[in-house]
Amino acid sequence: MKLAVTYENGNVFGHFGHTEHFKLYQVENGSVVSSQVVDTNGSGHGALAGFLQQHGVDCLICGGIGGGAQAALAESGIKLYAGCSGDADQRVAELLAGTLAYADAATCEHHHGEGHTCGEHDCGGHHE
Repeated sequence: MKLAVTYENGNVFGHFGHTEHFKLYQVENGSVVSSQVVDTNGSGHGALAGFLQQHGVDCLICGGIGGGAQAALAESGIKLYAGCSGDADQRVAELLAGTLAYADAATCEHHHGEGHTCGEHDCGGHHE
């Protein structure tokens, strides 16, 4: 099994669509056997599901995530554990132990649709 975590400075990065790195963990027999940090090469939002699929990811741990990205991950067969924060390695250990606290619907609330602005949400001021 291969796990991915949105990653920044050792922690789970809080916004899936803006993550610049994933930490990928190869898991065998319930234990991490290797890990590596990979750069998203400027991919963002919807393209990230394809990026993870190309890397053979089965499961994602992340912070907030929009509904469109959730749908793209589901379509790619990637299990989602959203609403997480803190130390990335610790969250993976908790997932493997069956104790990870996560939110079934950790949708970024500011992903309303057309014409919204994100200035007050600290997500880079993008417009969808």
